[in-house]
Amino acid sequence: MSSSSSIQSEEQFLCSICLDVFTEPVTISCGHNFCIACITKYWNRKNLCQCPLCQEKFSRRPKLRVNTTFREVVETFKNRRDKDRDGPPPKPGKVACDVCTGMKRKALKSCLVCQTSYCETHLEPHQIAPPLKRHKLIDPVENLEDRMCKKHDRLLELFCRTDQTCVCQFCTEGEHKTHDTVPIEEECGERKVQLGKTEKEVQLIIQERLKKVKKSRLSVNHSKREAKREIANSVQVFTALVRSIEKSQAELIEVIEEKQKAVERQAEGFIKDLEQEITELKRRSTDLKRLSHTEDHLQLLQSFLTLEYKPPPTKDWSEISVHSDLCVGTVRRAVSHLEEILKKEMEKLPEVKLKMIQQYAVDVTLDPDTANLYLILSEDGKQVRTVAITQHLPDNSKRFDGHRFVLGKDGFSSGRFYYEVIVKGKARWTLGVARESTDRKGIIIQQPEDGLWTVTRRAENVIRTFPPVILSLRKKPQKVGVFVDYEEGLVSFYDVEAKSHIYSFTGCTFTEKLFPFFGPSDNDDGQNSAPLIISPVNHTYSLNNAEGTVN
Repeated sequence: MSSSSSIQSEEQFLCSICLDVFTEPVTISCGHNFCIACITKYWNRKNLCQCPLCQEKFSRRPKLRVNTTFREVVETFKNRRDKDRDGPPPKPGKVACDVCTGMKRKALKSCLVCQTSYCETHLEPHQIAPPLKRHKLIDPVENLEDRMCKKHDRLLELFCRTDQTCVCQFCTEGEHKTHDTVPIEEECGERKVQLGKTEKEVQLIIQERLKKVKKSRLSVNHSKREAKREIANSVQVFTALVRSIEKSQAELIEVIEEKQKAVERQAEGFIKDLEQEITELKRRSTDLKRLSHTEDHLQLLQSFLTLEYKPPPTKDWSEISVHSDLCVGTVRRAVSHLEEILKKEMEKLPEVKLKMIQQYAVDVTLDPDTANLYLILSEDGKQVRTVAITQHLPDNSKRFDGHRFVLGKDGFSSGRFYYEVIVKGKARWTLGVARESTDRKGIIIQQPEDGLWTVTRRAENVIRTFPPVILSLRKKPQKVGVFVDYEEGLVSFYDVEAKSHIYSFTGCTFTEKLFPFFGPSDNDDGQNSAPLIISPVNHTYSLNNAEGTVN
């Protein structure tokens, strides 16, 4: 144990604020010493400049400078004291021994009875003395007083499940007497089991989020590739348009120039003939003028008869002219030809669009649990046709009972998806998507408000939708493609063979899973007995590129 003189000597080197040996000591004007960090923090917190010891106030905050001489003395004291100490000091974040004076060593155990933490040396009595050996020792912790009951000053060693709080033994004999209490160790064991389960759940969520991040990055990369492909396709189309326009322009200019040259040649011929006639007429005019001035009467009469009955050889120019509008028809024909080229090139755009959306193709299989009793599905779930006799199948909440409808097995709750259906040989059919909660019983109106986005063929080359829209197609579709963009709120229908767009529902709001929807309609005494056939999508993109989330 240190002597009183050594303690007094040590106290001279302790900062009165942090109660530890000075670090970068400064001396303020009243003569007292403090750590520079301690006095600065003290003044900042108090917002008042005064000495913590003598309370002397300063009108202005003193400028602090480290007392280098005193710092050297402090460092010398630290070095001398450290040599006299046993064992290393505790590392930052470790619990210090409450018994050690001066430089405190790391605590090895904390006693819940003594409410004291002990280093290896000062713990020895608890390991030797029989009364102390009965004390409860735990791994070193700070704030041991928080482990004592504030009311009874007893160790908190029980847990009240009723009030969800820690209590002492005396508490269970008072206000917690009828409550469900267990030892803290038992409750901690159960809580650790719960924490383990929660930690596993958190890990699962983390894995899901990581998968989502990975999927999002893949989607971004995929979107970049598709954007490049779409740009390339559009550049190809518009480059062809530009080339067609340039070619038509060059041909038109060439034709106009040739027409102009022909006009010039024609005009030159006309001008040459006219100039010859003018020359002859001038000569005849000279002869007439000379004859009119002659004094020889006989010659005048003889020459007059010759000039009168032999007029100069001239043409009738009244119907002859140089046409300045010779190029108008050419321009019109060129523009008309260019319009045809543009129309053909523009017709390629739906084809490009169809190729782009075909990359989102998914594998659709029909769900027999939803099929109406008048429908028969193929074994592979890819075909459905209507029969005249009902099938003996169990009824369930998923099955359509009022209409010849059936859904696909898998629903989609995000992204985009696309599928194609062969409708060849059918006079009537319905295709589209339906939300999961769509009513399956009784009469159903095929409208978005009831969760159905569909198109229906009811007459030759006529497609109907709801809200009522009647579409007249140029020819009967043989294969129909259905495309859905969940986030965009878009449902589109395409004639795959013609590579043309049929109809789109836009601005839709989807909040549930969407299922592929099929309606082969009535059999019509065999007139509409052909099946609807889910067809593999024939395109150059991988089916694995589909973005839809299948549930």
